[in-house]
Amino acid sequence: MGRWTEAASAARSAGPPATPLVLSATSPGCAVTMASSEEDGSNGGAAEAGEEKEAAGRRRRLGFLATAWLAFYNIAMTAGWLVLAVAMVRFYMEKGTHRGLYKSIQKTLKFFQTFALLEIVHCLIGIVPTSVLVTGVQVSSRIFMVWLVTHSIKPVQNEESVVLFLVSWTVTEITRYSFYTFSLLDHLPYFIKWARYNFFIILYPVGVAGELLTIYAALPYVKKTGMFSIRLPNKYNVSFDYYYFLLITMASYIPLFPQLYFHMLRQRRKVLHGEVIIEKDD
Repeated sequence: MGRWTEAASAARSAGPPATPLVLSATSPGCAVTMASSEEDGSNGGAAEAGEEKEAAGRRRRLGFLATAWLAFYNIAMTAGWLVLAVAMVRFYMEKGTHRGLYKSIQKTLKFFQTFALLEIVHCLIGIVPTSVLVTGVQVSSRIFMVWLVTHSIKPVQNEESVVLFLVSWTVTEITRYSFYTFSLLDHLPYFIKWARYNFFIILYPVGVAGELLTIYAALPYVKKTGMFSIRLPNKYNVSFDYYYFLLITMASYIPLFPQLYFHMLRQRRKVLHGEVIIEKDD
């Protein structure tokens, strides 16, 4: 959920490294976004020159139209999350409180987070060589957090925890999409690269804490109302309890957060410090 805003592959939209992170066997419904639906975000080289060379080769393989579309997509997403950031700052400066913040920015948040479904399409048609499964888990878990938790369970919308993951997601996505945009244009400023591989150190834990606390705050309401649950008996002879589903989702953070977080730390050492990291398959 939440997700991991932001570490499973190099660049979901701008082009990741050839070998994606292999997740442990977990259900997509129980995966988490990790504050930013992050992947490792590198262009695959330990040194900057190697990264630029690989990026140029990748664009030649993609062709002009695919590259132009990816550039447009990443510019649009960067702009969208910037608009969201400005709206949040303006709201707090005018109101002096977080209460009502989610309601004021929810349309923008829902639009751009749902628009990210195109990243799964990018993988399916092959213009981004990232695992469809990994990308699908990351995007769908974010959408789950937006639509099936915060949107659907209105009593949690004024929780402080919502602000935690909103701020974390927003900073992460601005950094991530601007990183992809400049990489596609072959003009990646060092600060953007540095921010991409340093901000997550704080943003990941903050975003995950916000997501978990928000889900936790939703549990009493879900248990009381029985929302999204299917009770027996029914003609399909199937039951589903959304309350326990949320508990399982929360538990899934325990194995996934360390795995993805430490993967991102390894990528950080490789990209910023030129270390050669050899990751063994499970």
